Amino acid sequence: MKIALGVSGGIAAYKAAEIVRLLQDRGARVQVVMTAASQEFIRPLTFAALSGEKVITSMFGSSAEEPNLDSAVEHIAVAQSIDCLLVAPATADVIAKFAQGISNDFLSTLYLATTAPVILAPAMNVNMWEHPATKANLEILRARGVHIVEPGSGYLACGMVGAGRLAEPEQIVAATLERLGVTQDLAGETVLVTAGPTHEPIDPVRYLGNRSSGKMGYALAEAALRRGAKVILVSGPTALQPPNAAETLFVETAQQMRTAVLDRWEQADIIIMAAAVADYHVKNVSQQKIKRNGAIELELEPNADILADLGNLRQAAGKTKPMLIGFAAETGNLLENARAKLVKKSVDAIVLNDVSRAEIGFNSDRNQVTIVSASDTIPMAEASKLDVATKIFETVLRLRREKTSTVRTISGNV
Repeated sequence: MKIALGVSGGIAAYKAAEIVRLLQDRGARVQVVMTAASQEFIRPLTFAALSGEKVITSMFGSSAEEPNLDSAVEHIAVAQSIDCLLVAPATADVIAKFAQGISNDFLSTLYLATTAPVILAPAMNVNMWEHPATKANLEILRARGVHIVEPGSGYLACGMVGAGRLAEPEQIVAATLERLGVTQDLAGETVLVTAGPTHEPIDPVRYLGNRSSGKMGYALAEAALRRGAKVILVSGPTALQPPNAAETLFVETAQQMRTAVLDRWEQADIIIMAAAVADYHVKNVSQQKIKRNGAIELELEPNADILADLGNLRQAAGKTKPMLIGFAAETGNLLENARAKLVKKSVDAIVLNDVSRAEIGFNSDRNQVTIVSASDTIPMAEASKLDVATKIFETVLRLRREKTSTVRTISGNV
């Protein structure tokens, strides 16, 4: 999820820094676009440090004598790459430009070039806010589908009292995510996700591994962040960049992953074991590189079953929390194997993944899964792994509601 945050000139520009942080906490990438006036109130370096992204401050680069040709068309590239354009604060000047189609800087040109949703959070003097011209411009923008986050009332920087104060950053972020169809139904909850493969050493340079890329687990972490959760991501070796807002623990072996998960399982409300954990490790790891000298034999021992351990721990503690969701990467007897794992591991659901299909298997950006629970079998259409992750959470939360309702009914009948 990539959001362009337009910052225009006004004393409320400093609050845009908090908006960047809150959006990042929800798993969003934020690229800040500043008007010339906004740079009188807050420096671009602040946003560059917070966002980790280039801050756009000019239409044609920094030098009039040596214009940057890439910058001249950058608004098109940004317009095509973003999921929404948020302007906070939006001054009367910016609102007027947007309404009248004036494009004389990067931000106003970006507005005309993008087809993504647009959200404006106005901030200005009360008389400017109530001026008929501002009201008419806002009505034009509303008619075009632009969402307006109404300003608050109170003491203004100019010393007057009335409407025109920038809405609270939390309110602006919530409105933005709602416009994008992202619910906050996991706010205040902790989701633990495992992702990627594990590597089981043979000697100092070789290991046993599998083809998992970690893409599905990382997509689940991002989807949980978007829904407002605190995310703990336990990741095996991958080439992926974890979401900035996730607490990420990097591990290599199955035992290291088990330790990381068991140390934190009681913090979680939902645990999703998407990692492809190696079933075996080498019993006697060589401390020196094994030289090639004909055939060798490796004696393997089974690794602990982390998901089954979690099921047993939860059962022994007499708890219904956390929700436990496992993945089953199968190549045959799909439903039969998934249902067996559901019972054997004492979990709430198994996400069945047919990894024999190259287009949705390991390393693919797409997936097609079936969620198997004690009461239902729910097939899902092929989609991007992020879309699949979103659907998984929708199903998991429904299963949790059903489980909670059943527990209450049983308790009420005792």
